[in-house]
Amino acid sequence: MFRIISGRARGLRLAVLDRPGLRPTTDRVRESAFSALLSRVSLDGARVLDLFAGAGALGLEALSRGAAHLDLVELDVAVARQLATNAAKVGGSAKVHTAAVAAHLGKRPPPSPYELVFLDPPYNTGLVAPTLIALTAEGWLADDALVCVEHPADEAVVAPPGLGVDFARRYGNTAITLLTPTREP
Repeated sequence: MFRIISGRARGLRLAVLDRPGLRPTTDRVRESAFSALLSRVSLDGARVLDLFAGAGALGLEALSRGAAHLDLVELDVAVARQLATNAAKVGGSAKVHTAAVAAHLGKRPPPSPYELVFLDPPYNTGLVAPTLIALTAEGWLADDALVCVEHPADEAVVAPPGLGVDFARRYGNTAITLLTPTREP
């Protein structure tokens, strides 16, 4: 179980399936991440994408705090079903995509770009770098978008061309790195 910490669904407890590697973002990390995010982007009316969604803690928190729409991408069918149940409890506009992240991002771009993207792949799988590169493809990110990467504290996030590191902070064994699109000269 985890709980939504702020917004219209504040205090709502949501179920999480017991799966190897599935680790909902802790309250402390979510609170700190949203403090950094909200000083950089408004969630009011924002389109949010949660990749490797797992428990969906970050994306569902954004939905509770005023995001207009949330897309969650999760490969595990049972976890995706639980995400859909949890999203319905939070309320608002959310869609769960049961797919591999690479396949989802390999499709044509979305109808509108995202202002906020959460990226929290299974640790030590090498999926951060290729996913960041895929996100820089035309149409995925708004000009003023933020990409929030949750990763092991001992693993650095290297920004690919088209993205720059805006913020990085460690919270015990977990770290959050925020990236923003850069303007090419």
